[in-house]
Amino acid sequence: MKAGIHPQYSEIQVTCSCGNTFVTRSTVNKPLHVEVCSACHPFYTGKQKIVDTAGRVEKFRQRYAGKSKAAA
Repeated sequence: MKAGIHPQYSEIQVTCSCGNTFVTRSTVNKPLHVEVCSACHPFYTGKQKIVDTAGRVEKFRQRYAGKSKAAA
């Protein structure tokens, strides 16, 4: 590798919205905040959870609540 062209690679602390924290290595030299991690992601926990971004799920449910299945 060429000397002097690569960014500093150091340990940082990552904090999830669920409260879980862990240490990893990155070129970002400040603490990192994430919304989902392996402690709360449905794939790793086996629990289904709907992540509602700005009420989109509720808006979808209201829009299609009265609709019935179309005849095939």
